Amino acid sequence: MSETNINILVDHLFRHETGKMVSVLTRLLGFHSVDLAEDIVQDTLLKAMSAWKLNGVPENPSAWLYTVAKRKAIDVIRQQQVKQHHHSEISRALQSEWTLSPTVNNLFLENEVEDSQLRMIFACCHPSIPYEAQLALTLKTLCGLSAAEIANSFLTNEETITKRIYRAKEKIKEENISLEVPVPAHIPGRIDAVLHSLYLLFNEGYNSSHPDQLIRQDLCEEAIRLCLLLTRNPLTNTPKSNALLALMCFQASRDNARIDNDGNIILLKDQDRSLWNKSLIERGRYYQNASSVGDELSEYHIEAAIAGCHADAASFKETNWEIIYKLYSILLQFKPGPIIELNHAIATGYALSPAEGLKALENISSLNNHYLYHAAKGDFLIETGEFNLARKSYELALLLTQSSLEKKLLKQKIEALPITNSTINHA
Repeated sequence: MSETNINILVDHLFRHETGKMVSVLTRLLGFHSVDLAEDIVQDTLLKAMSAWKLNGVPENPSAWLYTVAKRKAIDVIRQQQVKQHHHSEISRALQSEWTLSPTVNNLFLENEVEDSQLRMIFACCHPSIPYEAQLALTLKTLCGLSAAEIANSFLTNEETITKRIYRAKEKIKEENISLEVPVPAHIPGRIDAVLHSLYLLFNEGYNSSHPDQLIRQDLCEEAIRLCLLLTRNPLTNTPKSNALLALMCFQASRDNARIDNDGNIILLKDQDRSLWNKSLIERGRYYQNASSVGDELSEYHIEAAIAGCHADAASFKETNWEIIYKLYSILLQFKPGPIIELNHAIATGYALSPAEGLKALENISSLNNHYLYHAAKGDFLIETGEFNLARKSYELALLLTQSSLEKKLLKQKIEALPITNSTINHA
């Protein structure tokens, strides 16, 4: 395997295995030692890159990583006095050389890894940690996102996110927060942050901030996998958890139709719906039905309903935009914010008229620096015949996006605009 392919493989494993290894290692070393756990994982990945370039990639790369991480963890436990920070059952097992290695090995079994991840999710979302810091810590520690990727999700800067993560880790040490799934009575107070973190992780995968990748399927898959863990645990199998999983399934079902063979973006209205993953749509419907138990209604229920409307439509023209428009109106009450306002305005344009959509867009003042806002304006300006204004909107969007794929799409839209007299005079 070439050096480039090895780097790609290690990056893939980083996304899929980091959260698992950090969760188990943190369970071994104590939640106060999350930085140490991250360092061990980083060292393990660096060792993989150098060893595999010399000796080739092992038959089971994930197992190789786990073996190296376990050995490093055992060395750390032997060298440092960390035993007193653990749950008493683990602490006793770590005190003897006879039980140290078996205990570490057992915690890397699949069911224990899943348990460790659940513990990690809820520990990161401890109420003593400020809410936005909870989200940032979860995305960094459990999901492996960079500070820049997290900043994109929050529409903020990297420095702010780095500070939030640092403060969260300091709070863990100050409060001596343990790595435990909370008792049932405390879960409702933490589940919102847990679900919000997975929602942001999926969004980063679905519409990535990476300049050369629109879709990061590894992140989408990881978000779905972690959400599945929640629905499989009786303590966390809530209507909200099922609604979020339904939303993810509906959205992920379109992945194969969103990019063509040349890497170009295919907009929703132009997608070949025969390429949509019917199995994922069916799973989405299953979890949507599971989410309807009881009388709880959340933003995830509404967003899943919107995504379900798209999944049910045989074509873009046959989409029930009137219902989608009404659903976005309800969603704004649950989750007010500029991105929801943007989507509501777009739905307005399709449900009512392009002119009404434009009017709704112009009422949003907080997205002047967001490329999607100006791209949406350009689309509706074409529908109203204002081609020169559409060109200006697309050109502004072009300046605001870092995505090479989005830039290519915007350039195609500009080139497709009809040449008018004012365009010639302006040129």
